[in-house]
Amino acid sequence: MNTISPAAEPAAIERPAASARPTGFVRDTATVFARESRPLVRDPFSVIFSLVQPLVFLGLFGPLLVGAAGGDVAGTLQWFVPGILVMVALFGTASTGANLLFEMQTGSHERTLVAPLSRSALLVGRALKEVVPLVIQGTIVVLVAVPFGFRLDVPGLIVGLVLLAVFGIGFGALSYTLALACRNRDWMFWMVHQTLLFPLMILSGMLLPLEDGPDWMKVAAAVNPLSYLVAAERALLAGDLGSPAVIGGAIAAVATCAIGVFVGVRAMRRAN
Repeated sequence: MNTISPAAEPAAIERPAASARPTGFVRDTATVFARESRPLVRDPFSVIFSLVQPLVFLGLFGPLLVGAAGGDVAGTLQWFVPGILVMVALFGTASTGANLLFEMQTGSHERTLVAPLSRSALLVGRALKEVVPLVIQGTIVVLVAVPFGFRLDVPGLIVGLVLLAVFGIGFGALSYTLALACRNRDWMFWMVHQTLLFPLMILSGMLLPLEDGPDWMKVAAAVNPLSYLVAAERALLAGDLGSPAVIGGAIAAVATCAIGVFVGVRAMRRAN
């Protein structure tokens, strides 16, 4: 019978783990990403159906803005559509934690935790999955608006979608973190979700301009990262890639991504 000496056994285990750690993280992230993307492949229409809310805002709220702007349809769409894109990113990624809540309630998340996968990869792979529907939905919104007078700038749209993807990864990670904190109280997840979501949306200026609002709203908007993201999207989709607003939006997106992933990875590593 072949035996492994006690001195040799730890060495045989530790050397591959130390040398393969970076590659293992990438492989684990790709595995989680593929697993989380399967429902989208099996049911792609779910991505389309989730566009109902932003399209309702575009179709019903947009005409009111056109009337307030004196009938300038093209100008109103150029101002309003970028805000709808940010809305897609906000609503799409803010609710992703609900999927994790369901998995924790059914026990599938616990089975994932005992799999030979990096805890960091579990969160990063999930967060990266949110980029796919976000990009698809954002592209559809823009294409729907083009026949009504929206002027499409392709380079600006590409850069704008990249910024939204970066923001979406971070905000999705924060949603997963909230789900982990509320694992035994799913009502708490939705209470925090609804309490924060609409103030963030309104105080970003994506629906209505805040220039004529009270001073306290302007102060609140100044500390809202979505305000800078909305301004950046408006500049990018207008073709002004060199606008200072783009820099502000990029900083807001990267900061949200970094904070979200950092907090989310810590929460996932501490999950039992």
